[in-house]
Amino acid sequence: MNLRETDSGAEILYSGHSACPGCGAALAVRYFSRALGPDIVMVITACCWSIIAGGPPLTTLKCPILHCPFPSAASVGSGVKRGLEQKGNRDTTVVVLAGDGGTFDIGLQALSGAAQRNEDFIFVCYDNEAYMNTGMQTSSATPYGCHTNTLPLPRTKERQKKEIMRIMAAHGIPYAATATVAFPDDLAQKFVKARGIKGFRFFHLLIPCPPGWGAESDETIRLSRLAVESCLFPLYEIRDGITVELTYRPPQKAPLEEYLALQRRFSGLERWQVEALQHSVDRDWERLLQQGEGAAPF
Repeated sequence: MNLRETDSGAEILYSGHSACPGCGAALAVRYFSRALGPDIVMVITACCWSIIAGGPPLTTLKCPILHCPFPSAASVGSGVKRGLEQKGNRDTTVVVLAGDGGTFDIGLQALSGAAQRNEDFIFVCYDNEAYMNTGMQTSSATPYGCHTNTLPLPRTKERQKKEIMRIMAAHGIPYAATATVAFPDDLAQKFVKARGIKGFRFFHLLIPCPPGWGAESDETIRLSRLAVESCLFPLYEIRDGITVELTYRPPQKAPLEEYLALQRRFSGLERWQVEALQHSVDRDWERLLQQGEGAAPF
């Protein structure tokens, strides 16, 4: 099955939107909305996409949109779905769209509550690893060694990013998955699968941000692919918080240094830091392989 086979035929994203050139978030929404079909409602918290989508009646999406504050995305998604059900509509898919700030940080409490209650909607985190819409401030999704504009000098993060998939797996939700725009068929198939599952579903999408990452606008797909090929961002899915299944195994692992070198936000890294990052990636990849082979779950 490929993206064309999962495509509903309905394009809900208008051309001429206000996303930056090379915006991975715009591509991601285009891909997953085509996979889900036109019968969706989108809840969007404060993020880049709240600007891209715009406000009624001049929106860039051909579906109902509800904008909400940073902390309340999952709560609003819960209310929208329950409201639709009260009206007898159990078919419309509710999608909550949030950046890493609205997922890892400010929105985490509501997200955890909705997951614990097993609310029936899809939560999509498009992770560009900082608060990009307001000037590249650090979030807990910002990786180790990354330069941001709000860290003390020398402005590089000294802590690893939060492991959001392990957090979501701990809630025992029916379905969680990672995806990137460099593997559109994998992304589409996972959203089609999620559409057919009842209960809380979570997606973690790695989304390159050319201006925030200090990369060229035509490098979005290459960066996404290198993140996967280097095993920095593996593609996998988790069912019921226990079963882990890899959906792609790189035929040959790419060196992490190639991925880092394309981004000015990592230009201050010293050799020992690159080696430390490579060791961390190798360790986490081996752990994931063991979990995929039936070892202890997350």
